[in-house]
Amino acid sequence: MPLTSDEDIAALLGRVRTIALVGASDRPERPSYEVMATLQAHGYRVIPINPQIAGEHIHGEFVFGDMATLGEPIDLVDIFRNSTAAGDAVDAAIAVGAKAVWMQLGVVNAAAAARAEAAGLDVVMDRCPVIELKRLQIAPFC
Repeated sequence: MPLTSDEDIAALLGRVRTIALVGASDRPERPSYEVMATLQAHGYRVIPINPQIAGEHIHGEFVFGDMATLGEPIDLVDIFRNSTAAGDAVDAAIAVGAKAVWMQLGVVNAAAAARAEAAGLDVVMDRCPVIELKRLQIAPFC
C-alpha cells in the first residue's frame, strides 16, 4: 500500500537526501520548476530528468535525459508525468535501485505502485513533497 500516514511520509522525507525529478522543467511558470527550487532550499540534492532539455541546467543542476545515465544512488524519484507515463518512470526507478517513488498531485498509477512495492520501494501517490514538508512542518536540514 502506498504511504499515506503523516508519520510514514515524514519518515520518508526525513531519510531522503537525493531526489531525481522526472519531468523537470526549465520554465519558471511550471510547478516542477518551483518544486525543485523549494526542495533544494530545504536541503535536498535534486537532479532534473528531462530528455527534451538534457545537457542544460536547472537551478544549477545538470539535466539528464534519463535515470539510467545518472551514475549515482537515488533515494527518491519525484514524478511530474501523467498517470500513464508514470509507469515508465517507476520502472526506471526500480532499475536504478531507487528507494522510493513519489507521484505528484493528480498522478495515480496503481499497477506501477504495486511493481515498485514488490521491488521494495516506498510509494507515495497523488501528493506533493513540498506541500507535505510545509504541512508536516519538517525543518530544512541544510
